[in-house]
Amino acid sequence: MIIWVNGTFGVGKTTVSALLAEAVPGARIFDAEEVGYLLQPVLKSVPVRNFQEWPPWRHLVVETAAQILGYVGGTLVVPQTVLVEQYWDEISSGLEKAGIPVRHFVLDADRETLVRRIETDTVIDSPKVRRWRIDHVQDYEQALPWLRRKGRIVDTTTLTPAEITTVISDAAGRGPTRGTV
Repeated sequence: MIIWVNGTFGVGKTTVSALLAEAVPGARIFDAEEVGYLLQPVLKSVPVRNFQEWPPWRHLVVETAAQILGYVGGTLVVPQTVLVEQYWDEISSGLEKAGIPVRHFVLDADRETLVRRIETDTVIDSPKVRRWRIDHVQDYEQALPWLRRKGRIVDTTTLTPAEITTVISDAAGRGPTRGTV
């Protein structure tokens, strides 16, 4: 099984995913962003704003997840922002064809909360990265209609990372994930 933790940059995906990997028996983190880093030197002649635009990234994420699960089993926790519906459809249908159940969760918070979290993040100390994250909140807001249809929204505004982890781990065991938790 895959627990996909989606949401805008700075919402807490990495923190929650680390806690999920500890809480869910047999779980490990698969950082799909590393696939993008692998492709960057190979595809540097194909300019993109985001490596998710490269079809090989989407295909390799599916294939890598399938290979890992086929090799070690268990659960993969994937902390990865995907805001383009077509890309999500390619990934989720590829995983479905591989016979891998996906529980798709979207960490959400209102704009004010997101901006406050990004501005006070002690791990990211670069003003440029903070600005980049804030600038992408609008992309997330525009993707919300399809994210609501294809994932389970987890309102993180008043929850601690530990509480979010409990919500997701409990919901992941109940089957398909759509709607709001």
